[in-house]
Amino acid sequence: MPTKLQRKSVEEAPFLKEMRNTAYNMWRMGWDERNGGNISYLLQKEEVSPYLDEEQIIRSIPIQTPAKELEGKLFIVTGSGKYFRNAKKDPRNTFGIIKVGRNGESIDLLWGLEDGSLPTSELPAHFKSHIERRKLDSNHRVIIHNHATNLLAMTFMHELDEAKFTKTLWQMCTECIVVFPDGIGILPWLIPGTEEIGQKTAEKMQENRLVLWPHHGIFGAGTTIDEAFGLIETAEKAAQIYTIIGDPARIKQTITDKELADLAKAFHVQPRKGIINV
Repeated sequence: MPTKLQRKSVEEAPFLKEMRNTAYNMWRMGWDERNGGNISYLLQKEEVSPYLDEEQIIRSIPIQTPAKELEGKLFIVTGSGKYFRNAKKDPRNTFGIIKVGRNGESIDLLWGLEDGSLPTSELPAHFKSHIERRKLDSNHRVIIHNHATNLLAMTFMHELDEAKFTKTLWQMCTECIVVFPDGIGILPWLIPGTEEIGQKTAEKMQENRLVLWPHHGIFGAGTTIDEAFGLIETAEKAAQIYTIIGDPARIKQTITDKELADLAKAFHVQPRKGIINV
């Protein structure tokens, strides 16, 4: 392991560059106005060791909801109240690298958040979702939350029935059933930043990598930043087409159930049961 004098600047780290670019792109696309949205990215020790000494703790921060299953894990996360438009020019205040402390009862800040700010207020929801996704996929690493515009609009116009909502998205773009065959989970409207919304999101994550918060935003999970971003991006594109159509009476043709089934078979994916009828 490199000595302290040999360590590289964190700003050279590929994982920080990914975070900077993704956060900035979400702001650029209109998905993260003001300080909306958050990202958490599980890091491997070998990714971090060239840049940081895990034992050099800047400050410890207690967390209200323990995450014992993540004890000792390293994450890079967005900060609370941070504007993603500043992600590229001010990474030291926009992001923080943290290590989950003993019994998951605290987090240790190793880098970033230099202005004294805290990690995202949605960190408990992220941690709960990471825990559930890792039970299903040992390669899982990323949770992204943003306010994707057309998905939000769709929650005002479309029934909030998971099967019906999923099928509508699948029918808007040929690639949708291939990208998210597990469909989309939908919560009732809940106050953000609470224990309840974090727990219910995590429960949905047991079956879905996409979880919609009506009139608020979406959570997406992935093994990489690109995968989680692309998952949300694909659903958002489908929602954009739906909102452009506006009146369902204008639809003259669509992707049929048989065609959806054929797509799933061709791309070797298993669509969520109870949505298409063939």
